[in-house]
Amino acid sequence: MKITLIAGARPNFMKIAPIIHAINALPEQTLSYRLVHTGQHFDEKMSHTFFRQLNIPEPDVNLNCGGGTQAEQTAAIMIAFEKELIANPADLVLVVGDVTSTMACSIVSKKLQVKVAHVEAGIRSFDMSMPEEINRLVTDALADYFFTTTVWAGENLKKAGVADEKIFFTGNVMIDTLNANRAKFTKPDFWDELQLVPKKYFVLTLHRPANVDTADGLKSLIDAITSNVNSWPILFPIHPRTAKVLRESGIVAPHLHIIDPLGYLEFNYLVENAYAVITDSGGITEETTVMGIPCMTLRNNTERPETIALGTNELLGTNPEAIKPALQKLFSGQWKKGSAIEKWDGHAAQRIVAHLIELAK
Repeated sequence: MKITLIAGARPNFMKIAPIIHAINALPEQTLSYRLVHTGQHFDEKMSHTFFRQLNIPEPDVNLNCGGGTQAEQTAAIMIAFEKELIANPADLVLVVGDVTSTMACSIVSKKLQVKVAHVEAGIRSFDMSMPEEINRLVTDALADYFFTTTVWAGENLKKAGVADEKIFFTGNVMIDTLNANRAKFTKPDFWDELQLVPKKYFVLTLHRPANVDTADGLKSLIDAITSNVNSWPILFPIHPRTAKVLRESGIVAPHLHIIDPLGYLEFNYLVENAYAVITDSGGITEETTVMGIPCMTLRNNTERPETIALGTNELLGTNPEAIKPALQKLFSGQWKKGSAIEKWDGHAAQRIVAHLIELAK
């Protein structure tokens, strides 16, 4: 079976890596793959660094579809990937996650009558204001095979009418990557300069438009955080667009350290040694759950309910007033510990590849 693997944005790389490693480990080349990088993220630390750190081969092609509006980027990826798939036919296109590339390449594949497999299928926030939710719905409406991270995700697919035999509960490939690289986590260059001490600082990540697109809104969140962390250092890896809004907000907090986006190994070193993480990301809540790090999510909903029901994550919403009581609970030692999640064991990619081999027969 010839498989085209799609990677476009930073989270995709962590999900594709273990699948590539599992295919490469097969005793016989039952499966072959072509790795397509759509170029959706074109920052060095968001693309090439990840391929290098995660030991992924250089892509067979980069479609260079970075930049533009959501519609412009979707159109650019579809046009470029159609040419790519016609020139290099595949039996199956495998997409991961919920980014623009995931949806765009799924549409192209189905119009060319190529089967689609979706890794991380069935995840739902039920919030149609999120571009990612639209990407998930469209991709799952088109896919032929569904690899799920949790029982919750499988139930969502069944409710949408997906047949049981198309759903494969394989676990979480993000955790495969986490487990495979944990021993290699790397101290960031600024660690000694900032005199950081393990479990005596916070990691903050914010990127969703509702939180970062207005100076007043971002300032309210940052003020609530910086005022209630006992002046402990806060490490904030930040996208240039958010940095611009932050500057406009006029925030002054000596213990808030704005840093450039980090590579996978450096970022997770920070997370593993943090006292807690405050975020609006979904993927990070999975990693904090497995690492046992308290996590606060500044969103009104989440597509990863397992990180709340079983993990270390709590959903605070976007009201800054929720931050102070949550931090008081954390400092009082009352934060929940979390528990193991089924099939988040580092072997999800092996299960996926085993199913792909069966599908190829």
